[in-house]
Amino acid sequence: MSSIVKITGVDVYIVRQAMKENLADSTRKIEAVGFIVIDVATDQGLHGYGVTYDEQGAEAIREFIKHVVEPGIKGRTPLDSAVLYEENYHLVRGVARKGLAFCAYSAVDLALWDLKGKILGLPVYKLLGGGRNAMPVYASGGWTSYDCDELVAEARMMVSRGYDAIKLKVGVEGGNNPKEDLRRIRAVREAIGPEVKLMLDANNVWTSGTAVRFANQVKEYDILFFEEPVPADDIPGLARVRMGTDLPIATGEHEYTRFGMRDLIMAGAVDVAQMDAARCGGYTEMLKMIDLCQAWNLQVAPHGMEHMHMHIAAATPNAITLERLLMFEPVVDIVFKNPPQPVKGVMTIPDIPGLGLEYDLDRIREVAL
Repeated sequence: MSSIVKITGVDVYIVRQAMKENLADSTRKIEAVGFIVIDVATDQGLHGYGVTYDEQGAEAIREFIKHVVEPGIKGRTPLDSAVLYEENYHLVRGVARKGLAFCAYSAVDLALWDLKGKILGLPVYKLLGGGRNAMPVYASGGWTSYDCDELVAEARMMVSRGYDAIKLKVGVEGGNNPKEDLRRIRAVREAIGPEVKLMLDANNVWTSGTAVRFANQVKEYDILFFEEPVPADDIPGLARVRMGTDLPIATGEHEYTRFGMRDLIMAGAVDVAQMDAARCGGYTEMLKMIDLCQAWNLQVAPHGMEHMHMHIAAATPNAITLERLLMFEPVVDIVFKNPPQPVKGVMTIPDIPGLGLEYDLDRIREVAL
């Protein structure tokens, strides 16, 4: 580049797909899924792209970016991503340290990292000092709204697609029937055999006492980790569960910033940290969270968004896997052109400058809300 690249504007697109089947976990029904796609344009024709979740409040995220974030980054260089992060964090500290507004800036930060890689001609994992260009990835689904036969069928389907690690939901009937959960997990383990890694996600449904009892009953089925057994904000409860079982406890997808991760770690509430760059502050803040995990010798397994996480995970020595949420596959097929796909449970990261993803802008604009 002949001069410092400057940001000229931000476009925001909401891409949403209604669910064609009945999907529910222990605490909520999933009626639609989607991505909010961020396009950060520059004066030298480069574009950086980031993504966050289309959940409740997507339109508010769009408005926040257009009216709050965009004015603060226009005319600035993406190379100053750390400076821009700090400015935005303090600018809206009274209303945006968590939640929708933080998701909004997380997507923008991802787009800035995409731009930094493109400006410097490096894939982001190389920019971060990473030495591996592939990451294990597991299939995630197994809804509590499925009956036992449907649950087993999906688990078999995941394995037939080459995954050697899968994650299923527990907490049927709103968490009120742990015995049925045990029966279902036993049926899955018998169906997939002993070699496939199996993880469980309770989606915040139980008290610590119920979670401990369930964990100690289900561990005979060789569970790799037990995710969010109690509400994510019940950090003392998470700590009690962790102390009450030898199953590794996974959590962190609902934490924002290094301070949330610090609190989980200091409470002794986590074995596997699942921070999400599309929520926690983008790569800029996630790197700080990863450093904390390394200092406490904890594993990292980012939540969802495998295409957003593949670069940072590849550059993280203690990152063990990516997560592919199967319900997002139709949205991925709309948003991206030929994105990397897992092959035998491994995602190979493109050696292309930036995040290495090509967005189907014509399709995105066609379906965007």
